[in-house]
Amino acid sequence: MLMARSDIESCLTSLPETVDSEEVMYRLYLLEKIEAGEKDLGEGRVVSHDEAIERLARRWQG
Repeated sequence: MLMARSDIESCLTSLPETVDSEEVMYRLYLLEKIEAGEKDLGEGRVVSHDEAIERLARRWQG
């Protein structure tokens, strides 16, 4: 997924002066997933809370 440079810069500037590379990767991953979720929401690819509960219940029941 493509991300805007400004979003990446904003993410990086919010980090402390010294940070583990895994933390940087995790935050970029999280940002990517949030953007994907917002895109899905905007395009109507969502399910209600009740539908999500139903799907999970069916999956875990066998």
